[in-house]
Amino acid sequence: MNNLGLQLLTAVLIGIGAGYLGAFMILRRMSLVGDALSHVALPGIAIALLFNINPFIGATFALIVAIIGVAILERKTTLPSETLIGIFFTLSLALGLILTPEPELLEALFGDITKVTFNDLILTAVSVVAILLIIPKITKGLVLGIMSKDLTRSMGIKINMINFIFLLMVSVVVALGLKVAGTLLMGSLVIIPAAAAKNLSNSLSSYSLWAMLFGALSSLIGIFLSIYVGFTPGPVIVLVSGAIFLITLFFRPANN
Repeated sequence: MNNLGLQLLTAVLIGIGAGYLGAFMILRRMSLVGDALSHVALPGIAIALLFNINPFIGATFALIVAIIGVAILERKTTLPSETLIGIFFTLSLALGLILTPEPELLEALFGDITKVTFNDLILTAVSVVAILLIIPKITKGLVLGIMSKDLTRSMGIKINMINFIFLLMVSVVVALGLKVAGTLLMGSLVIIPAAAAKNLSNSLSSYSLWAMLFGALSSLIGIFLSIYVGFTPGPVIVLVSGAIFLITLFFRPANN
């Protein structure tokens, strides 16, 4: 498989996973969490680069530490998870900017999909399949948790565990997508396709499908367009997703 094929397949798979998770993030009013988590990965990338480790490992480790920290703090404070993630976001961004070697900083911030390998593709495929299998099993808890955490707990649903699993899945797709869009823009790839899907959907199933489709289309069109115009793929992919969002506004049902 040539390098362009690797880039396309990897980006499309990430777009599918990001769009799917983004649909639930918007439902749960956590739109900014995806953006915050992508910034949390920066110090992990920096430390990995300093010790000559795969940046994906460093990013994933930093994200897992962050969501564990959020889970612990949620139990010790009354602050919502999005507020706590926002705190981790600002601290991590500052720390990452200090630690990241200057030659690699631009790549860390905006991504470099040309460095995608076959192993990256396999890892992405396995992870996205896992997300598509795991999230449906916790969808009931995710949806009920939107209405009332107390109601969810009274039904015997472990809402804290479900929230942790969900954030873990988001962290995985963010870490995988850092080569595509970088730490500054990966959060946009999680949210914008899902926001576009919200404009066209009247049910959770159609919402999820549209979100995955728009995520995949944003990645596919964005890469081809970036090659044509000679720009870095990450920003172009996000701009394409923004264009799709604007187009969906014209087809939005009257009751949506």
